[in-house]
Amino acid sequence: MEIPPAHYPATRAAAVAVNYINYQHGSPSKIFMVQKVTKASREDNAINCTAEILCHVGNQHTAPQVHFTVEGELGKNTDEADNKFYNRIKSLQEPLVAQNIPDNYGNISPEMEPISHLARMACGYIIWQNSTENTLYNLVQIRDVRQVKRNDDYLEFDYTVLLHDIVSQEIIPWQMQVLWHPQHGIKVIKNSCQPKHAEQD
Repeated sequence: MEIPPAHYPATRAAAVAVNYINYQHGSPSKIFMVQKVTKASREDNAINCTAEILCHVGNQHTAPQVHFTVEGELGKNTDEADNKFYNRIKSLQEPLVAQNIPDNYGNISPEMEPISHLARMACGYIIWQNSTENTLYNLVQIRDVRQVKRNDDYLEFDYTVLLHDIVSQEIIPWQMQVLWHPQHGIKVIKNSCQPKHAEQD
């Protein structure tokens, strides 16, 4: 059955798809965003890719199944930029600490862009795992991020982010611990929804 592309069922499904793709294929130097849903149906959600989103009706604790195919390549090769970012963070004398990305005016400094992209990739996992037909999550802001020093080759970051559920209009603080390596990709090792009052702290 055809769905009007601008209607919520289509935009919600597209949001799940793009967050899943970000978690699977994003990098600190490359992130994917939904520009426009051009066609949607109950079977397919087609933009630059075709995605099938299977939501588990009645089970709020099971992540949607996402199957997608992409026409062509998933953007530019970012190996060089990713390695440059990796080496910069690895060489820091003091662990990276930052707050409020973007700031209250929507600005992100160039050196924080890869940190922001990593958060968006990790949120791709959180949003994918927690989405239903009745949610539409969006990353609003990184409240704070702290690098955790490790003895192996991975970079580790502890994030607190604010997610906006556009359907309920709730702002939800979420904590997530993230590992990343340019050759092995991203892994969310721990995450938890925080009490709402944490947003006011």
